Amino acid sequence: MRWTSLLRVYLTRSFKPFVFEGTHEDKLDFEKLDDLGLYVHIPFCRSLCSFCPYCKVVHNKPQADAYKIALLKEIDLVCKGMSGKKQATSLYFGGGTPAMMLDDLKDIIAKLKGYFVLTGGIGVELHPSDVTERNLQKLREAGVTMLSIGVQSFQEECLRKIGRRSDSFVEKIRLVRSFGFDVVDVDLIFAIPGQTDEILANDIHTAFASGATQVSTYPFIDFTFADNAYKPMSEETKREMLEHLTAYCHANGIERTSVWTFAQQQTEKYSSVTRDAFLGFGVSATTLLKDVFKINTFSIPEYIKRVEGDALPTSLTLYFTKRQRAVYYLFWSAYAMRIDTDRFEELIGTPLNRMFGLELFLATKLGYLRKQGRIYELTDKAAYLYHDVEQAYTTAYIDKMWHISRLQPFPEKIILK
Repeated sequence: MRWTSLLRVYLTRSFKPFVFEGTHEDKLDFEKLDDLGLYVHIPFCRSLCSFCPYCKVVHNKPQADAYKIALLKEIDLVCKGMSGKKQATSLYFGGGTPAMMLDDLKDIIAKLKGYFVLTGGIGVELHPSDVTERNLQKLREAGVTMLSIGVQSFQEECLRKIGRRSDSFVEKIRLVRSFGFDVVDVDLIFAIPGQTDEILANDIHTAFASGATQVSTYPFIDFTFADNAYKPMSEETKREMLEHLTAYCHANGIERTSVWTFAQQQTEKYSSVTRDAFLGFGVSATTLLKDVFKINTFSIPEYIKRVEGDALPTSLTLYFTKRQRAVYYLFWSAYAMRIDTDRFEELIGTPLNRMFGLELFLATKLGYLRKQGRIYELTDKAAYLYHDVEQAYTTAYIDKMWHISRLQPFPEKIILK
């Protein structure tokens, strides 16, 4: 039994694996949930990057037009019957490349605002090629307040090895900043073959010097279904690079806001995953409710067909046990470097110390956690351990699930042991 399985068994106190069933309901119970986020997946790109594991296809307008109609209808199917408008803390558009449906974003946002009152910002991921004055103006007019730009590296050789090319990145980040967006996030990849600590530090410096308020650094992961010409550096090298970039950021007054994210102090954060609950719309989008996790089909034609038939496009559903839900909460809280004991008890129904008292005691004594009032904060030492766990989790669970979902629009069952 691999150590990820042992960890799952220990934390959930059960040998029961994560079982994703090929079932769905056409009503989602979300109205009573607090801290609800919204996510919309736009799966279209100009061309497909081999390193990107997310659900995407090459853009063609007829399919994109049909997708928009289905997406708007999915929102209606999920939200019909609501007793009134509900607060949502955020709205994020991911992809793919959301700018491939730039002229449709305003309609999608308007549809969601018909059901929700947004109390936070609206974020959109952008490919550098889409950063133009015209596009930025349209995004501002649509109400977008946060942008994340997929630069990946400022170094030509690193870009070549992941199938990308330079595109006046510095000037484009400066242009985005000049439009007054509240958050300007720059995505960077580390552990690209041949990349050094100096190259990565220079990338981070260049991003912030050009106007980024936040930098998200992600390790290069070679998914089994990817077609990468170059393979990532070793796990040991990845961890060492993370340690060095963390030290660089600390030395330059840059705040660590998650395991892989660093931001200017006292700025808003761009984070589409650290939510206690969220609704996902579009192909491959996920939904997290109080005790259930859902994944939409990865097939655009099957997504459209299912929604046209007045049914939700859910492909797989995981019904959490209480401890599984608790572990899921802790996993993403740990990614954000803080665990709120009050929020845990409110969501899970049991005090955190009662469920994981021994683990918290040992983690604190060993220097992985420090307690600040009702909050447990992760130390940098804990962040490096989390980095290792997340890498193994991605390989053992996410890679398998996404690979099957890409091949089967509606799998009967996926068991993750």
